[in-house]
This record gives sequence, C-alpha cells and structure tokens, in this order.
Amino acid sequence: MEFGMFSGLLLALLAIAFLLQVDFIFYILYVCLGVYLWSRWYFPRTLHGLERRRVFVQRAFWGEKVSVRLVVRHNGRFSLPWLQIHESVPVQLTAGEEVNEVFLLRGRETAEFVYHLQARRRGYYKIGPLWLKTGDLFGLIPEKTETLPPDYLTIYPRIIPLGYLGLPSRQLFGTISSQQRLFADPTRPMGVRDYRSGDPIRQIHWKASGHTRKLVVKTYEPAISLETAVVLNLCTTEYTRYSRAQITEWAIEVAASLAAHLVNQRQPVGLLTNGIDPLVGTAVSSQPVFDSQSGRLLTDATPENAATHMPPHIPPRSGRAHLMKILEQLARIEAAETIPLSQWLIPACMHLNWGIALLIVTPKGDEATCQTIHRLVRTGLNPILLVVEPDANFGRVRERAAQLGFVAYHVAVRQDLDRWKRPLQVRV
Repeated sequence: MEFGMFSGLLLALLAIAFLLQVDFIFYILYVCLGVYLWSRWYFPRTLHGLERRRVFVQRAFWGEKVSVRLVVRHNGRFSLPWLQIHESVPVQLTAGEEVNEVFLLRGRETAEFVYHLQARRRGYYKIGPLWLKTGDLFGLIPEKTETLPPDYLTIYPRIIPLGYLGLPSRQLFGTISSQQRLFADPTRPMGVRDYRSGDPIRQIHWKASGHTRKLVVKTYEPAISLETAVVLNLCTTEYTRYSRAQITEWAIEVAASLAAHLVNQRQPVGLLTNGIDPLVGTAVSSQPVFDSQSGRLLTDATPENAATHMPPHIPPRSGRAHLMKILEQLARIEAAETIPLSQWLIPACMHLNWGIALLIVTPKGDEATCQTIHRLVRTGLNPILLVVEPDANFGRVRERAAQLGFVAYHVAVRQDLDRWKRPLQVRV
C-alpha cells in the first residue's frame, strides 16, 4: 500500500471519528497508526540485522557435485512475517534446482537451504549474490531488500588417468631409470635469481638479499634436472576455426592430465602457456566480469592487449599443493589471439634449467613448429611434441621430429592417450 493512500485512509478515519464521535473508530485509527509506525521502524532494522552466509567447497573437480548451504539467522525477538530469498546460480551448473523461497522466520530462529551444483565444465564461476526481501503483512511500507555478496567456485579441468607413461628414460618419466642422472650440483654455484614461492630456505643468498633488499636464491651449474614443464599453446590463430572450441578444451585437459600424472609420480612439474587468464591484467580496483547466463568469468582482452593478460609461468615443483596451483590456472585459462608458438616458445623457455623435459601441447606439427622445437634441442632441453588436432598425415610429422632430434606423439582423441600406459622399449 502506498504511503499516500494510507495517509488518506487515516485522514478519512479521523474525520469520521470526529463527526460521529465513535470511540471504536478512534481505536481503529490508533491501531493503524501504531502498526504503520512500528513497521516503519522495525522491518528495515531487522533486515540489516539478519545473519546470512553461504557455505560450500570453493574448488571442485570436473564431474563432482557441489553442495551449497545457505544459512539465514534472525537475531531479533519478533518474527518476520515473510522473507523471500533468491540466489543467482550459473545456468551451466544447475542440477534442475531453483533457489527461490518465501518463508516465515521467527525470532532467534535459523533457516537453512541446500541446493546442488554439477561441475559440468571447467571454469571460474560466480555463485550469488543472494537477494533477501521482506516487508509487513499489510503492505504499509515498501519492501526492503538486502544482499549477500557473491562467492566464487573454481572447477578444475577433467583429468584423464594415464596410469603409466612409457616415454624414454632420458625424459625421466614414471619409474624408468637411466644411467644419466641430471641434477643441479650445489658445489658449482653459477649466480643468483629472484626468490620464487617454494624455493628451499637453505638456498637463499642472505648477503646478496641484504644488498639488493629483496630475497634472492643461489643458482648452480646444471648437472642434474629431474624437472618437467608442460607447455600449452592456446594461440587461436593456430587452431582450425571450425573445431577451435573443442580442441582447445581438449588441449587443456591433456595438459592437466600430464601435470597430475607427473605429480603423482613425485616428479617436479611446471606450466607455461600463451593463453590468457581473465584475472591477469585486470585493474585491482575493477571487479571481474561474469556472463549473466553461464556465470563464467569473462575477459576484456583484445588482440592488441592479449599479451598483457597472459599468466606468469609456474616453475617446476612437486607436491599436491603445487598441482592445485597448476589446475587453478588451467581452470581459468582461455584461448585467445596471443603470441604464436614460433615467436613465444624460445623466450618463454630461456629461464628453464638445462636438461628439463618439455611436454609441448600444440594443435599442429608443421614445419615452423618443428624448427622452433629443434632450437630447444640445440640449447640442451628435452622437448616432446604432443599434437592435439586430427592429422591424417601425422606420420610425416613424426618423421620430421625424428630428423630434428625429438619425439612426437599424436593425442587427438582420448584413445591416443591409452597407448601411453604401455611402456616403450627404449635404449638408454
């Protein structure tokens, strides 16, 4: 009921009461005025005082079901005659449930609602906001609205169990051993570099850190390297247009599966990619932008500034926590028109240790790609080419790679990965 209509009703009752001198009408007038003043004072304060929270696991693997629990507690003494809640949920994740409830909430009472999300697609999603609306029973005051700010859900890429990678022992995969053992010899210091998260404390060069006023660690000449880096090419200009969306997602799944396998084998693994992370290059003051329908994180990257949205490289480390860091980046990463592999790969690998194995996931094994990888071989790195687009002439790619000193594999479909479960008979 609008305030103008209600005030008109009060004036009419007041006039009738004075004309007829009926006490009952005065009583009704006082009750209506009291109800209005009470509603005007009570309901806005009650809504502000509601405790509300959203409880859920903010990271999930592909295919999992995520339970979200909404908790609303009313700390006031008096009941709320009605409270409506509505949660904004990504359409791609809904499991057929709609969060839109109206209920009575008594004083000191807590209400809980549970709904589920299905992790059908990797990504970084916005969950919420939660809208709360209340008012009085008679509609004497406008409805009041409050919100619970959104939270965010990270869905990791699908991980395909590889079991056992049968690659040459020089690449140090799985449990195949070699007479060559590559490691960084601590008796041969080479210099210093900036400290990275995960570096051992004993490698910090304290004197140099005090001089430069930032943490630096000692580096040594490469006598050993048990490290592997997954190199993921997501430059869209190198993918076939008609199948670009499907193949780039497949490339991300392959990269995630390789990283998970290596960590499970207790091997240090890192990640380099020329894709874009929508959270990188965004101003701190600006809020991330999400698609209103799907709930997925959007990017404002253009071909002109796409390189500024490329994420920093993740250096090789081992351990479950490090794997989660890699998977989080792969959950947000998107293909874009960035720097082609032939221009990006060599500078990107300059900081890597000598002898490191590189798993290069890319759509094609053309001449330019193979020549670029050959340059890595000449610098002492151990690259392996993984082609993810269908290629009827992949035999030529394999021959070209063999001539240039590295191995090439075709992993265009999931069945191609199954062959990696069988160990290769190699000479070491």
